Amino acid sequence: MENRASDFVKALTETETDTIRKFYSAFERKDPGILDEICTPDWQDIPLAPGQEDGPKGLQEIMKHLFEICPDIEVVIHEIFGTHGRAAVRASMEFTHVNEIMGIPPTHEKVSVSLHEFHYLKDGRLTHTWHLEDWFGLLMKSKSR
Repeated sequence: MENRASDFVKALTETETDTIRKFYSAFERKDPGILDEICTPDWQDIPLAPGQEDGPKGLQEIMKHLFEICPDIEVVIHEIFGTHGRAAVRASMEFTHVNEIMGIPPTHEKVSVSLHEFHYLKDGRLTHTWHLEDWFGLLMKSKSR
């Protein structure tokens, strides 16, 4: 029996990988406007933070707040993998904890918050992002001081 091209899972395209990298570069560049280029207008950020607006605008507001309280924030991508239209990212958000975050007093230490995110893409743009951040790790680090 002969396999057809349609029998194989397609890899992430270069455009899709570039879109994912641009998403995280918005943190490095301190430019939430990048989301308007790479997310569909009805992009879903799942789960929403308390009080977060739907769509790219909601995350843009959170990003602006993070830039204020974590001025040296950066996202380091450790791994991107997936198939055409779906990508998983293992990354970390790294910053110096100089301001209170979610009631956690500043430690003035460099911290790393693990990120595990899953993205759906269509036509090279993000349509959905499911995310999980390890904020508990930050809490535990602050308690050990």
